Amino acid sequence: MTATPAAPLTNWARTLTFGARAVHRPGSVAELQELVRTSERIRALGTGHSFSRVADTTADLVSVAGLPPTVEIDPARSRVTVAAGVRYGELAERLHRAGLALRAMASLPHISVAGACATGTHGSGVTNQGLASAVSAVELVTGDGELRTLSRADDPEDFPGAVVALGSLGVVVRLTLDVVPTYDVSQVVYEDLPATSLGQDELDEVLAGAYSVSLFTRWRGDDVDQVWLKHRPDDAGTDQPWAPRATTFHGARLAAGPVHPVPGMPAESCTVQGGDPGPWHERLPHFRAAFTPSSGEEIQSEYLVARADAAAALTALRGLRERVAPVLHVSEVRTVAADDLWLSPAYGRDSVALHFTWHKDPGGVAAVLPAVEEALAPYAPRPHWGKVFTIAPDVVRSAYPRIGDFAALADHLDPTGTFRNDFVDTYLPPR
Repeated sequence: MTATPAAPLTNWARTLTFGARAVHRPGSVAELQELVRTSERIRALGTGHSFSRVADTTADLVSVAGLPPTVEIDPARSRVTVAAGVRYGELAERLHRAGLALRAMASLPHISVAGACATGTHGSGVTNQGLASAVSAVELVTGDGELRTLSRADDPEDFPGAVVALGSLGVVVRLTLDVVPTYDVSQVVYEDLPATSLGQDELDEVLAGAYSVSLFTRWRGDDVDQVWLKHRPDDAGTDQPWAPRATTFHGARLAAGPVHPVPGMPAESCTVQGGDPGPWHERLPHFRAAFTPSSGEEIQSEYLVARADAAAALTALRGLRERVAPVLHVSEVRTVAADDLWLSPAYGRDSVALHFTWHKDPGGVAAVLPAVEEALAPYAPRPHWGKVFTIAPDVVRSAYPRIGDFAALADHLDPTGTFRNDFVDTYLPPR
């Protein structure tokens, strides 16, 4: 069960090398329980798509990828129970075949369900909450090696702290997600959205222009390079026409053909564009599961601010474009609806996520991040837990009203600190 890699273990983009003394890949929950029971400190690893050291450890690292990849669909109750290591792309195909769907997906279908939920990963849409909001129950192995289930129905006081939990409560082995009937999505892309459409009122209209909306900019000018719109037939109500192929959108023009968010990258790795409807899971992500996502080698950062501050935050970032553009592949702007999960970056407020896909230039990124964070500081930014950021730990903690409740929950479920690491100790110190 224990394996030490022949080469150093890295995240998927090879920008972070894990410091674990041993890497374990149990093949059953029983093996995992015994491993946890005999480990002084241990951290769980999903698909390795994080850029921060949220999953890192100098002790034991355990991959949940070797657990049986179970997917148990319960259509009568509109829910699915899925093993922690299953990837969203695999889950989505199974759900669609059963006539069911998730409300949202991230830009990458390659990420594991447990890892994405644990770090507050999200898709886009003014009515779409983060991926973790679909979770109705979490089954995890706690520090004593026992299995414990927390659910929204049976544990209403603690459950909001148990989903976006950064792996610090136990090793998640299964999650139950709420699902909906399957649906079609049509994706179209527009180019060169003028800066006149980026005032707060206009921006609100743009971001509400489809079921899911993403803006991409390289900060080379005032305009936005691309607008990706993902429509559902019922976006405007079933009695309204579904017309996703207009030649213009708030001053942006319809793209002449398929495009990639990063100029020069092949569009064939992206999901189907052009307005033809298709299954939700083949349009909501930006990238196809069969291709290496994004640029492959990169560094990522992301900050969530209140949606009401979106225009002001973009204006502040525009003032840094001469510093940002040289080290940037592309930025993405998306919306995330408010949720009640204590450590979710969208906790308690409708949000706009400001994402940066940087070049693999650690020095250049380290030099510009403090300026980006200073520009966003008036808008109380919450960083994505799985991305790179430099905001002071006390400032991060101050952005989460329920962080004291989370610390109490962690002390209760993990009194010996079995699942803690330097990252957790820094941003979520024990009481």
